[in-house]
Amino acid sequence: MSSQDRTGSRRAKVIPIAGLAIVGALALSGCTAENKNGWLPSTRETTNHTAGIIDLWVNTWITVLIIGLITWGLIIWCIIAYRRRKGATGFPRQTSYNLPLEVFYVLVPLFMVLVFFHFTDVQQQSINARVDHPDVTIDVRAKQWSWDFNYLQGPNVPEGVYDVGVQAQLDGTAIDKSKFPTLYLPINKSVELQLNSRDVIHSFWVPAFLDKKDVLPGVTNYMTLTPTALGEYDGKCAELCGEYHSEMLFNVKVVTQAEFDAHLASLKAKGQTGDLGNKYDRNPNLNQK
Repeated sequence: MSSQDRTGSRRAKVIPIAGLAIVGALALSGCTAENKNGWLPSTRETTNHTAGIIDLWVNTWITVLIIGLITWGLIIWCIIAYRRRKGATGFPRQTSYNLPLEVFYVLVPLFMVLVFFHFTDVQQQSINARVDHPDVTIDVRAKQWSWDFNYLQGPNVPEGVYDVGVQAQLDGTAIDKSKFPTLYLPINKSVELQLNSRDVIHSFWVPAFLDKKDVLPGVTNYMTLTPTALGEYDGKCAELCGEYHSEMLFNVKVVTQAEFDAHLASLKAKGQTGDLGNKYDRNPNLNQK
């Protein structure tokens, strides 16, 4: 057997082995919980929206990965099949104006974009849909650099109460998260958050909820969700809003109805009844309600 034949034989063995190793690595990497969630900072059961968001994210990545493998496979095939052979002279035969092929590579990407747009729009509409009569309505007031929470009277709130947030202190020492403003939400109850700003543009972000909304002065944005897992989650402002933006932190506690009622009762006992509304808004250009 010639040296060239032995080289070709080795290549024929190495390529399938390498291909199997790559496929095996990809398959094994999909076994962890993090990979199943697409490395998103949440689980499927956190709110009524998180499962749909995770499915959209993961399925989109699977689709683009398959498309990428096909594309790279075609590129590599062209490199090998149409490489310059030994002893070849001049340029290879040139071809152009293959109308069926051109129509194919225009229509297929267009179809893919429309499919992605459709599923994204469906999920976005589901996230943004408001509930006619939510169980709990909370007026969230962002301010430099903390949060106020007004629990408005409604089906699960017999009397309106409020909680005033104090700015977090990041001074290099251990963080005491118990001092952060804390938003209480009852599990399995529909919640509408009315997002308002007292001064500049902020952004309400709870990473575990896989959703965030801008908080704009003079405009009320809405976030509607149903918490479905007990626990404590981190929240923060996601819009640069001034010198102490990084200290605009808060907690979200998803609790049982009894714990939620006890929290409201504790606020009432402190005399924090009614709501602060726009009383302490600092932007003179805000629309008065």
